[in-house]
Amino acid sequence: MKESKLIAGLFAAAAFALASLSAHAQQEGAMAGAAVATADSTLQAKVKAALSDQKEIIVSANQGVVVLSGTVSSSDAGAKAIQAASAVAGVKEVKSELTVAGK
Repeated sequence: MKESKLIAGLFAAAAFALASLSAHAQQEGAMAGAAVATADSTLQAKVKAALSDQKEIIVSANQGVVVLSGTVSSSDAGAKAIQAASAVAGVKEVKSELTVAGK
């Protein structure tokens, strides 16, 4: 009988330890996700500032990849926007979904 209580106690302790590890891993994952979201928000703000003269361009960022969308007045304006976004520190890649007005 003592052995079965001891075994039950060991199983309970192991289950508690596993639950604690799982909760800790989930917390770390959530913190890492929040850090990425903050970095993306900061990067998005930096790119928007670099494109402040082109209010019609919408900027989004995800893990260093910036997406530009909206309508620009000319293909030259679009190319300049892509170049300006690419020059921002932290930008890994720029994807363009820009369209030229009247085309």
